[in-house]
Amino acid sequence: MRPANSLIGSPIERIEDLRFLRGRGQFVGDLTREGMLHAAILRSSVAHGRIRAIDCSAARARLGVHAVITAAEIGDIPVITMRQELLPAFAGYQQPVIAHGKVRYVGEPIAVVVADSAALAEDALEDIALDIEELPAVADRAMSRSDASVLFEHGSNLVSTLTALRGDAEAAFKNAPYVRRERFEVQRFTAVPMESRGFLAEWDEAKQHLTVSGAAKVAFHNRRILAKQMGLAEDAITMIEADVGGGFGVRGEFYPEDFLVPFAARLLKRPVRWIEDRREHLMATNHARDAECELELACDRDGTIRALRGHVSVDLGAYIRTNGITAARNILQVLSGPYRIPNIHVDGALLMTNKTPAGTYRGPGRFEADFFRERLFDMAAKDLGVDRVEFRRRNLVSDDEMPWQMATVMPLDVSTETDNGDYQATLDRCLAEFDWAGKSALQGKLIGGRYHGIGVGCYLEGGGSGPRENVRLVLETDGVVSVYVGSSAIGQGIETIFAQIAADALEIPMERIRGVFHGSTTHVKQGYGSYSSRSTVMGGSAILIAAQAFKDAIRAAAAKHFGCDANEIVIDGDSAVGPGKASVALATLALGGISAEGTYASNKRTYSYGAHAAHVAVDPGTGQVALLDYVAVEDVGRIINPLTLHGQTVGAVVQGLGGALLEHLVYDDNGQLLTGTLADYLLPTAGDFPVIRAVALELKPAPHNPLGAKGAGEGGIIPVGGVIANAVANALSSLGVEPRALPLSPPQVWEMIEEARQRKS
Repeated sequence: MRPANSLIGSPIERIEDLRFLRGRGQFVGDLTREGMLHAAILRSSVAHGRIRAIDCSAARARLGVHAVITAAEIGDIPVITMRQELLPAFAGYQQPVIAHGKVRYVGEPIAVVVADSAALAEDALEDIALDIEELPAVADRAMSRSDASVLFEHGSNLVSTLTALRGDAEAAFKNAPYVRRERFEVQRFTAVPMESRGFLAEWDEAKQHLTVSGAAKVAFHNRRILAKQMGLAEDAITMIEADVGGGFGVRGEFYPEDFLVPFAARLLKRPVRWIEDRREHLMATNHARDAECELELACDRDGTIRALRGHVSVDLGAYIRTNGITAARNILQVLSGPYRIPNIHVDGALLMTNKTPAGTYRGPGRFEADFFRERLFDMAAKDLGVDRVEFRRRNLVSDDEMPWQMATVMPLDVSTETDNGDYQATLDRCLAEFDWAGKSALQGKLIGGRYHGIGVGCYLEGGGSGPRENVRLVLETDGVVSVYVGSSAIGQGIETIFAQIAADALEIPMERIRGVFHGSTTHVKQGYGSYSSRSTVMGGSAILIAAQAFKDAIRAAAAKHFGCDANEIVIDGDSAVGPGKASVALATLALGGISAEGTYASNKRTYSYGAHAAHVAVDPGTGQVALLDYVAVEDVGRIINPLTLHGQTVGAVVQGLGGALLEHLVYDDNGQLLTGTLADYLLPTAGDFPVIRAVALELKPAPHNPLGAKGAGEGGIIPVGGVIANAVANALSSLGVEPRALPLSPPQVWEMIEEARQRKS
């Protein structure tokens, strides 16, 4: 018998990487079909305007063009319904699948051209004549609040206000010995996965069945939306998950193209493929962040926090997409992070502007909240004369206070509480790994023409979103096992992770797991996908449940074979052993068909937690921030694979550094995107941040799932903005520079330095 639990915890290299490294991946761009046509999207070049006329006659007359589809060809225009946080007030702000009557952002689809090749389709776009009456663009939050120009005639640009509540903040602020009020801002940026979005849609007229390849993240939910839009039963649509070159929250949500490409395939009764180019991606795929706040912190003189209150404003862009409210909700709920803040009252304004709609990007809302909070903490600690590490240590929630109730977000009525944790331990480990005591001597020092500084921050990572996940295990006729899961693969390595979990649970070598098949609607009856660091927690736990049922099914089949009771059967390797040590090969039993399903259901969130520290050097002449050292420490409960976890953490830190120092989607006053190419939108490259150290701990296994695992896909990005900003502030403390906005790009840092010098002169 193979000993149980020998694979979980092992640093096994990703098995899925073999096909990628050998060029055998199957991305949407690799898929072809006989008679396949290609789609291109005509997108609005106007941020806000009324569509007066669309003339497609010249485009339709082009050789090789099979269709030009506008709102007129679709008829009753469906809207993209929300996946999360739907309130009646949000319904009127959902996005139509194609512009009709009005355009509300640069990049909004107006027409679809379908032709024999992508080049022909793109050329035909030039022949479509548009007459759009331009309206004043709502280009920022200030104009949005004014309602001088409104996106939707039925309502204000202020869609709603969410409120985070805990305790009695107003009472706590009365006669507080110390109060600090500050304003902070996080810029608009987005995920830029290596592979942009794409679909291949095929319509079977005889079967009245639609197959869509290229599904990712939440295939079952997207099938539900598409079925309603197209007037089909859900089982008349098959969503197939191809390989995905990164997700990070933006890939796999429902976009207008998720309807337009299948609609074109059904209209023409031909396979239709569409691949997004990079400029389209930057202007049309979900944006993220873009939030500002004004927060007040009330403390005792020793730094003990009494209360937090204030206002947050979030720019949602032109429409509320499927998960467009999630980041705003998270900002409000996790502003307290891992700290003991007994009283909270923070309002969050949801504002519409003529920009690309917002959605989730790795660590949605949490990245912003941590920047706001950790900057405010450093400022308060400095005012009070309390060491900034001691300030944090004094206010961290202790293990014996668990579970700690976080703020409730109204009117969504969303509440959550931490599960368990030793927040002090991760902070201490981070400081030790970083050599905080040794590096403290460098604070603010000018060495070789650069100012040195260090920063630290603590955080929570919420994961394990419910309500459930489903798994099916099948014994194949050669005795190996196939694993079918409702989770999706978006680059996080679930084929390896789930194979480890399944092999351990079944007590077989990993080589006997034929494969982990994921994401597609053909694999399980219902799947819930991959988001919010849920795959390992939910899908992995479902595998454990399915494995027990699977072994019971094998014992039952063997008992029938031997004519004995199931409790007399022992599964030994690739055989089942009965009375008298008689054995039968599992491959033989498989001929009768052996499979089992398992469902893990839970609405209890998991909360990983940790601390990060950074050492930077700032060139005052150029504003360039160089990262000299970065340490990330996180307790993730039970570690399934330390090798893939390390890759997830380091990759997330790099994305966080991109957001902290480089990336910025900039719009002008007319709602035009100025950073719509990779020449203008700066991304971190391999050589930018060479020194990142990640430490994963298993201090507190999750108490609410059988694996004991906590989500770990987002922790690396969450605290980075606050940590880097604190390090920069520490470096430039002699100049009086206090960063209050991201990104800390060279021009912005240089301007802060010059402004500080002018104030002193």
